[in-house]
Amino acid sequence: MYKLLVFLICTLYIVPLSAQELKSPDGSFVLFFSLNEQKSPVYSMKYKGRQVIKPSRLGFEILSGTAQMKEFFELQGIERSSKDTTWQTVWGEQRLIRNHYNEMLVSLLQEGRVMKIRFRLFNDGLGFRYEFPEQDKLSAFIIREELTEFNLAGDHKVFWMPGDYDTNEYLYTTSKFSEIGALMKKATLRIKSQHPIANTAVQTPLMMKSDNGLYINIHEAALVDYPAMHLNADVKTFGLSAHLVPDAWGGKGDINAPANTPWRTVVVSSDARNILASKLILNLNDPCRYDDVSWIKPVKYIGVWWQMFVGKGTWNYTDHENVKLGVTDYSRLQPNGTHAANTQNVKKYIDFAAKHGFDQVLVEGWNVGWEDWGGKVRENLFDFVTPYPDFDVKELQRYAAGKGVKVMMHHETGASVSNYERRLDTAFRFMREYGYNAVKTGYVGWIRPKGEHHDGQFMNNHYLHVARTAAKYKMMVNSHEAVRPTGLHRTYPNWLAQESARGTEFEAMSGLPPEHTTILPFTRLMGGPMDYTPGILQTIFSYHNPAKTKQAGTTLVKQLAYYVTMYSPLQMAADLPETYDRFADAFQFIKDVAVDWDDSWILEAEPGDYITIARKARGRNEWFIGGVTDENRRTATIDLRFLPRGRQYTATIYEDSGTAHWKTNPMSYRIRKVKVSSKTVLKQALAPGGGVAVSIKETD
Repeated sequence: MYKLLVFLICTLYIVPLSAQELKSPDGSFVLFFSLNEQKSPVYSMKYKGRQVIKPSRLGFEILSGTAQMKEFFELQGIERSSKDTTWQTVWGEQRLIRNHYNEMLVSLLQEGRVMKIRFRLFNDGLGFRYEFPEQDKLSAFIIREELTEFNLAGDHKVFWMPGDYDTNEYLYTTSKFSEIGALMKKATLRIKSQHPIANTAVQTPLMMKSDNGLYINIHEAALVDYPAMHLNADVKTFGLSAHLVPDAWGGKGDINAPANTPWRTVVVSSDARNILASKLILNLNDPCRYDDVSWIKPVKYIGVWWQMFVGKGTWNYTDHENVKLGVTDYSRLQPNGTHAANTQNVKKYIDFAAKHGFDQVLVEGWNVGWEDWGGKVRENLFDFVTPYPDFDVKELQRYAAGKGVKVMMHHETGASVSNYERRLDTAFRFMREYGYNAVKTGYVGWIRPKGEHHDGQFMNNHYLHVARTAAKYKMMVNSHEAVRPTGLHRTYPNWLAQESARGTEFEAMSGLPPEHTTILPFTRLMGGPMDYTPGILQTIFSYHNPAKTKQAGTTLVKQLAYYVTMYSPLQMAADLPETYDRFADAFQFIKDVAVDWDDSWILEAEPGDYITIARKARGRNEWFIGGVTDENRRTATIDLRFLPRGRQYTATIYEDSGTAHWKTNPMSYRIRKVKVSSKTVLKQALAPGGGVAVSIKETD
């Protein structure tokens, strides 16, 4: 359970009903709130005297009934409070997190209806949400649209992807804000089961940089019982406005008072490193809901997975394309001979995991139904308990247990959510019976029931239902094709990680540009950890299969650096075991690197260009550093002042060779050891598309 540390300051008082100001604890931020001439709620914000958000409207258009919660309000009251506490994480980038803010709760009255807006101003930015207390004149309603605006102060540089109700697997586009509309068609790549927003809209987290050097990140926190927020972009006025994901009936959120919306977040700094270091989104989520968290453990794993992407195996057992759950007799079908999730192959992975100290082995394609999947819309395709004839569940449980390794479950739902929910308890009981304690879920395809979207209110409730149900059985969850995270892993820490972005699998399918992973920490990872599946050391894929013409947009060393720069408590060594045998000296870093941390330091950062991060392993006197760059060669400055003073350490440096290049010579690397201390500053060369990985231990 979380522990409350340090101290708490809380005051409450009423102030006059006029235009209001709220300052952050350090005074860097000032928020202004008032009612305009139409008596609509309006806010604006400055950071160190510089305008961040110009006057911006708040409120709702309502689909049901006649009430419109957007104007003709009266200011009923203001309550102010402050809080300064420190809490302990179950797992994370640091063990202790300070939660320090000043708060203003605005109560608004409109013809007997009450709407409240709660503002919290931290030293790194703003969070605010709408609250609807229990009341007679506003009990239940359907939102037509949330009217929240973020009117920007200029034509900022923006790192964005197209708004879409069903996928967040686009590449990021970097442009001026005013160029978003002209670039939207090009940016909207062809993706399975996509639903792009018709107007000029972008997804959150949205990262920006102003001409006067401010870094601005807009997202949301604690997305519970509500649709995800995209942002309409007005390229002429530099305005952003909320665009909620609709449900099957056209509504954008069913509200039943008492109810709160998610928090809208704006993180700001003149130093890009502070954006990555911000814990504002986590602080806006509720504390852990579980009394016992002893069963929740960070995981380092390998898996029967990558061989399917490089053409050395298949998910399906046969090539018969028409199967029916509970009817098809697989013993009568001819095996295709390429099914990867077979008992003998999985045993090889278990042996490898045991030999090299990995916790678990993910196995995809173990259960019947994959022949007729392919992203097709099917209501009853998987039952999550029936294995293929060549996958011996009992034997693999016995074998893995004898090696001290867990097998990780895979539940691909084919987006048939109603089917999955019907079978969920049965599936978790099956997992518990056969020794599983973690599951990777998938939602590829069009959501069933029809008309619902991956990012809609129905699905957001579903993802939480899975996490909560998993907790009853002491299971950990890693969700793919789900809504992007909003810090809910603080409240439900068994929800270890998500995909929710374009990850490593796209290296084999269409390629990823070198800048991709210098943007993701400023965007997708702001809300929570990603199962990016790094560690691809054989970066030229024709080595496995001549038909695979793509190669990774990285050097080998950059893949090592991801274990530090792409934070997750769930880290995969995604390449094939035989690849790691060939690169055993480089593989050592993956074996050594931690997945849970006492503290983290952002040493260098510029979105789209480079990131260098250092972290201390939780409960161990070991430190790890990862640095990555885009397509440009650069020199990283690595200041080791975070090390305890007066001691000597040995740093093992995994670096690109002098001729390394992500495209022409990606697997050329060197390993060297140097003596270092807290006074050491390393100047480290990074190849184009390259990186650096460093492990540091105290010298005996």
